[in-house]
Amino acid sequence: MLQKIKEFVKTYQSDIILVIGVILISLLSFALGYIVAKTQEKEPIKIEYRDTNIRMHTNDTNISIISINSYISIDS
Repeated sequence: MLQKIKEFVKTYQSDIILVIGVILISLLSFALGYIVAKTQEKEPIKIEYRDTNIRMHTNDTNISIISINSYISIDS
């Protein structure tokens, strides 16, 4: 059994090294990307809604429309 494994490794040694190298480089790349993403300072996302309410104000014969603008800010 051990002899078969040795023969297999000798036969496919270059392919085995290539596969191990690709796996190690992939893991290293993922780890570095993860670390960089964790350490980056990110500004929080801000969503602003503009809500316009219109009120009518009556004054004897004059009608005026008053517009009120309000902003709602959501920070995450």
